Amino acid sequence: MVEILRFPELRLRRGQAAQTALIHSIAQARHPQQSVLWLKENAELLNILEATGTGPTLAAEALLPLRDFYQEARRALFFFRPYYRFFLSICMDLEDLAASGGFALSRRDGIAADLARWVQVEGLPQQELSDLQRAEAQRLLVRRGVKCDFPGLQERLHRFMEASSQFCLPNKKAGYELTHIVFYLSQYGRSAPDLSANAHQSLIYVGLLALLDQDADLLAEVCVALRYAGAAVPRQWEHWLQCHLEQFEVQKDGFSGQDDYHVYFVQEWLRATRHGGAFSAPLASGGGVSFHQPVVPGVLQALSQLIFCSSTGGVGRGADWGGQRASILAGLSEAQAGLLLLAEGSTNHFGEFFEHFARSGMIPETLGGAA
Repeated sequence: MVEILRFPELRLRRGQAAQTALIHSIAQARHPQQSVLWLKENAELLNILEATGTGPTLAAEALLPLRDFYQEARRALFFFRPYYRFFLSICMDLEDLAASGGFALSRRDGIAADLARWVQVEGLPQQELSDLQRAEAQRLLVRRGVKCDFPGLQERLHRFMEASSQFCLPNKKAGYELTHIVFYLSQYGRSAPDLSANAHQSLIYVGLLALLDQDADLLAEVCVALRYAGAAVPRQWEHWLQCHLEQFEVQKDGFSGQDDYHVYFVQEWLRATRHGGAFSAPLASGGGVSFHQPVVPGVLQALSQLIFCSSTGGVGRGADWGGQRASILAGLSEAQAGLLLLAEGSTNHFGEFFEHFARSGMIPETLGGAA
């Protein structure tokens, strides 16, 4: 009798082993439990696993290191209430991952729902100063049916996203805020975020900045946001990110306090939106796993300096990419010019992007004399 080899089952087991090893490392071997870094890393990992539908394929023992945290969350959140969004996120994702995988942490309903109701009664979201944090809190509470309204919040979020020209300027904080707004409005890919054409344009502009800066973290977030918005992702961006991910160094027992874990997480998240199976690549178990991305120089700083330090400081030259293309490429190294050409060829919006990025002009002198 011929034995039939079941390669899909073998790949599943290997993926489960890798996911289990990663969860155990993040939960047990990198930071002390309850520290803000521990909360942040575990919240991000579980969020990606839950958002990519990994629950049904997780091994039964994968979430065991987080069981004590989950069962003690009522007391811990009462004490560490400034971190309520981390607690809500971790507990909700644990419950949903466990439920979809067919195994229990304790009881299915109660802990996360109770935490959400307590957060709403205590008014913790109302103490936030940032609309982005309000949007995250609102999204989390809604997951357990708890209403939390902020008058005008949706309008302000969309107004921020639609100011496309501001996203042509190097500002990582604004770029990350843009992608996270899309994550929250889309419920992490579960519903249409109803983005306008200008908001889509904003994502493309942030992606161009990230590519020029060789910022794999932000570029991957932009690509995920575009997918959640139902928009096309430039193939050159995803190809570059895939090559970048393949060069990552993942070391067993190599964690020394700081690494590139978030870059790795987000790129795996993007890969899972295309092929499924987040964090299924082979990963050695044991100890504090560390992640190190390849060092890849960008062209963003050189391009900005070239424009600003030109003979006229950019004033009066205009911001026409077609007219300046040859002189700018000539002022860059071969590698820098190649990267700029890659960005140019990745989207038909590069000329519009450059018009705002060049910032050709200056602030006029004050008209009129003093009163």
